[in-house]
Amino acid sequence: MPLSPLSKKVGIIGGGQLGKMLIESSLPLNIHCNILENATDCPASHVAYEQIIGELTNGKSIEELAEISDVLTYEIEHVDTQTLKKLEEEGKEIIPSPRILEMIQDKGLQKQFYADNNIPTSRFKLVDSPAQWIQAIETLGFSRFVAKSRTGGYDGKGVAILDINSIKADPNTIPFDGPSVIEDFIDCDKELSVIVARDRMGNVKTFPTVEMSFDPEANLVDYLFAPAEISSGIDREAKAIAIDAINKMGGVGLFAVELFLEKDGTILVNEIAPRPHNSGHHTIEACITSQYEQLLRILVGLPLGETTLLRPAAMINVLGTEGVSGEYQLAGLDEVLGTEGVYLHLYNKKETRPKRKMGHITILADTLEELKTKVTQLKDKVIFEPLNK
Repeated sequence: MPLSPLSKKVGIIGGGQLGKMLIESSLPLNIHCNILENATDCPASHVAYEQIIGELTNGKSIEELAEISDVLTYEIEHVDTQTLKKLEEEGKEIIPSPRILEMIQDKGLQKQFYADNNIPTSRFKLVDSPAQWIQAIETLGFSRFVAKSRTGGYDGKGVAILDINSIKADPNTIPFDGPSVIEDFIDCDKELSVIVARDRMGNVKTFPTVEMSFDPEANLVDYLFAPAEISSGIDREAKAIAIDAINKMGGVGLFAVELFLEKDGTILVNEIAPRPHNSGHHTIEACITSQYEQLLRILVGLPLGETTLLRPAAMINVLGTEGVSGEYQLAGLDEVLGTEGVYLHLYNKKETRPKRKMGHITILADTLEELKTKVTQLKDKVIFEPLNK
């Protein structure tokens, strides 16, 4: 007799903030979530039902998690896909499938998938070593371009924006030694994200399109607005492209599809994340169903939830303060938490360092104009100070 949805035990590979928020969404339904994480004081450790202590790339540890869980998922891409594929072949349910994860882990395979399936994306070339860079750049006619390490990048690491003149002048400035993707630099009008949820039956729901602003130094999302300030036609096209990409993958789970909106209205897929995403944190307060509850529903076999935006929303990443590392205390909380429609989420990280993701702030307002005013007022208010200050 099949398990009832609420009786299923969910195993999460990774115990960071995404795992923490996924488990928090499970608590009202009494669904047990187990985690695999090496650190005993990771963000998700205090809310997990059970924790397997081990590395995310350790096959034996993943198998231990599988033994105590009915379905597996992951909150980070850098995990052992070979073990996951073996478990899937043996009948263990893994969402999203490790064959999708394996493709996502390699930015070269990801770009080639878009090209092979008529999914709009920027022009690119795959290179195996620094010796191939200049020829690849000249063949494509790039003056300014983006280079990405094919594997291992995360949270802005493994990505560089470069120009051909600097590379020609000093080839030693080539940042990656191994296989890389060279792609056109898109001087876009906006960077967008569409989060797509697709269940086992192929039912699909999208969350309202968001508009992202990036920290130029950390190369990660600084803040975002929802809904994006785009026309209804652009919105429909962005969602259609995102859904098409996930359908062509045969994806089951939750996927964040990051998009470039060019100045002429062309929409290009940048990257896809097969998990909850920074661009969906605001959905906890701003949408009828959060991205985390939506993934949980897919994992245990419940119907997809409604994704309507309740009020215009913004999300600000709370990053570690420059010049401060180690244990900390917080300043600025009175102004942040004293403002109507503001919600602070801290990730239970014991130590800070510059630009480290330490939490996020969600802001709700009645209009985008009011929202932007609040973002300006609160953007840098949470300060991490040394504990001994």
